[in-house]
Amino acid sequence: MANLKEIRNRIASVSSTMQITSAMKMVSAAKLKKAQDAITAMRPYSDKLTELIQNLSSSIDGDTPNPYTQERPVKKVLLVAITSNRGLCGGFNSNIIKAVNHYVEQNSNQAISLITLGKKGNDILSKTKTIATNNNGIFDDLNFANTSDIAEGFMEAFANKEYDKVVVMYNRFKNAATQIVTTETLLPIVAEANDSANATADYIFEPTQEEIVNELLPKSIKMQLFKALRDSFASEHGARMTAMHKATDNATELRDQLKLTYNKARQAAITNEILEIVGGAEALND
Repeated sequence: MANLKEIRNRIASVSSTMQITSAMKMVSAAKLKKAQDAITAMRPYSDKLTELIQNLSSSIDGDTPNPYTQERPVKKVLLVAITSNRGLCGGFNSNIIKAVNHYVEQNSNQAISLITLGKKGNDILSKTKTIATNNNGIFDDLNFANTSDIAEGFMEAFANKEYDKVVVMYNRFKNAATQIVTTETLLPIVAEANDSANATADYIFEPTQEEIVNELLPKSIKMQLFKALRDSFASEHGARMTAMHKATDNATELRDQLKLTYNKARQAAITNEILEIVGGAEALND
């Protein structure tokens, strides 16, 4: 059994760790509230805008389709992987890395390029794969303008036929304890199958339908990426809060066990001292 000093040192170490994990949990909980409110308010707008753009672009009868709606045989794919800059958030980053590796294996007949948004994903994926672009600073100032700069890069590459498909992979926020790994196609914009009621609806557009689509379609793509980043940001804080809560509980349990061990060892030491004193007194009496 370890001596009393070693046990005391371990108790102090575990207590310090518990204070750190508890503080990180509270910080993540505070940030999660703001991030959750932002994505909850944004998601309906983004989904509706994407749906409208898909429906409008599919109903345009023109000789020159929008470059972002052109479907081509998929040979070159750009995969945007969104992770975080910091760890200590459970399986948040590892789940995305596993999903990226699985996607690459499943589509081995395609040339896949990677854009990583977040330091953790870049650090691990760069060991086995070639990273086309990495951006770690996006989460330091997460806003639509910075997101637009990233989106414009791959939108131009898609329009120039450098890629036939652009896919984003991120953790979709469900609640603080649950994050869903989600894969979405950003480009090309393809209309989903609609029911006949929506398909037969007729609208009068001002300005023309093509002008509306050409103006809103790039904004829709940027909005999809911005939504994915906000989803991932909220998921990160939810995952970290949950992980730090579990770590705090584990540290508390370990500290209690160490205190029990310490008390047992102290009692044993006191008992041994008493026995030695009694034994010495009896020897003197004899």
